[in-house]
Amino acid sequence: MTAKLDPITVEVIKNSLIYASEEMGIAVRNSAYSPNIKERLDHSCALFDRDARLIAQAEHIPVHLGSLPWGLRRTLEVIAREAGGCQKGDMWVVNDPYISGTHLNDVTVIRPIFFHGELAGYAANKAHHTDVGGMVPGSMSADAPDLFAEGLVVPPVRLVVNNRDVAATIALFRANSRTPDARSGDLRAQTAGNYTGERRFQELCERYGIDTLRAAIDAILDQSETRMRAALRRMREGTFESEDVLEDRDGRPTIRIALRLTLKGGSAHFDYAGTAPQLPFPMNAVYGVTLSGVYYALRAVTDPSIPMNEGCFRPVRVDVPEGTLLNPIRPAAVGGGNVETSTRNADVVLGALAQAAPGRVPAQSGGTMTNVMIGGTRTDGMPWAFYETNGCGMGARPGMDGLDAIQCHMTNTLNTPIEAIERDYPLRVMCYEIVEGTGGAGTFAGGNGLIRALRLTEGKARISLLSERHTVAPRGADGGKNGARGRHTLKRSDGTAQTLAAKTTFEFGPEETLEIQTPGGGGLGAGDVPAAKR
Repeated sequence: MTAKLDPITVEVIKNSLIYASEEMGIAVRNSAYSPNIKERLDHSCALFDRDARLIAQAEHIPVHLGSLPWGLRRTLEVIAREAGGCQKGDMWVVNDPYISGTHLNDVTVIRPIFFHGELAGYAANKAHHTDVGGMVPGSMSADAPDLFAEGLVVPPVRLVVNNRDVAATIALFRANSRTPDARSGDLRAQTAGNYTGERRFQELCERYGIDTLRAAIDAILDQSETRMRAALRRMREGTFESEDVLEDRDGRPTIRIALRLTLKGGSAHFDYAGTAPQLPFPMNAVYGVTLSGVYYALRAVTDPSIPMNEGCFRPVRVDVPEGTLLNPIRPAAVGGGNVETSTRNADVVLGALAQAAPGRVPAQSGGTMTNVMIGGTRTDGMPWAFYETNGCGMGARPGMDGLDAIQCHMTNTLNTPIEAIERDYPLRVMCYEIVEGTGGAGTFAGGNGLIRALRLTEGKARISLLSERHTVAPRGADGGKNGARGRHTLKRSDGTAQTLAAKTTFEFGPEETLEIQTPGGGGLGAGDVPAAKR
């Protein structure tokens, strides 16, 4: 007999599902091999019902907000078409961006959850693997002409069958990475995360019964929809336009993102007609990444306390012309779209929402993840690969200064601790500090950027940089000053220095130092508070 569905039961189940997704992330972190996942927490976890509806997603990486549900549905379509659907005891892995929704480094692992022989839901997680092959260490070249140059492309394949690892699948990842042990270790960490989610989901099925659980899930999704529609109704109705630019490989601000946002009757329509055509280098963002930028900005400006599930976005429609920067046609390269283009899309969406919700949106933040990929061989011939994003200045907020040196908007990762860098890589951190004066002045000051300097201590290496805001500064708001632009510098062993492009790949020699300075955030208001703050 189905237990009576009351508000308290719904609330308990809702919070149990949310914590289960958070616990999945803890399992991934604790089991991971690579510093990028273990130290920086570059992963996301979620639970879905049997209809592939998102029912809980942990507060991990904003760029996975829309891409993980979008990718799960597309992956399940492929599995149904080519394998007849998921079976009990399976676990599937995929990294093809045009199926899974981000870029090749983000590897998605999916576990169907069964209860008493019946499909009940799915546990899924996505984690950034530091190296999946391709033309440069770190697999994120600024020059890759197409998807195939970026690394190993894996369609949905079984990672686990009958609850046993598929050795051939793990071997495929190992054979195509410069750091094979980290790849197999991180894959096992992802399976641990999904087993955790499965166990917690099954416990809820056992405790409440599958019928009660499904009824509660329906109620939870409806609640989120109701709250999101109410939040949208509190904004101004009408059509609001916003645009911004990305910088091409030569630093020219020529790549346009254009948006028309229409708010009416508790619904939101995002129309990207007028956005630049897709590019012959890896700044394209697949549609799942574009969804993530929209969803993140909406949650930030409306009510972040609304539980993250499919109900939040029932009132939202996103139209992006095919063949454009934000919805490219395969096999366009997409490595940088997931990190840099996603961030600029968030700026554009926030710019439109600022018109609809005055006083709710901060000035522009640094506007870049400042991706650094370094890899090579040690003196003993062992290969290595390092990846991180770097914090920037947060834009000044209504009523508050921006924060210094923080991962803003589409990334929610941590830094790589100095101890982890010097323990795991032939690198020495020569400088790591906040750069005063890089935040824009205003009634409220923008946050300052940071500087990180890395020196190669042995062997040889190759560096790839993917950054933005080296030409166009982060904008202030309501009369606030712009934040400072970023810059890259290579300091050679003979004392000379060279300014580097924001997007570049080059050889890195012993005792040379790479110096990364990230942009500051814009100021807010026409006051005269200096960027150094009070």
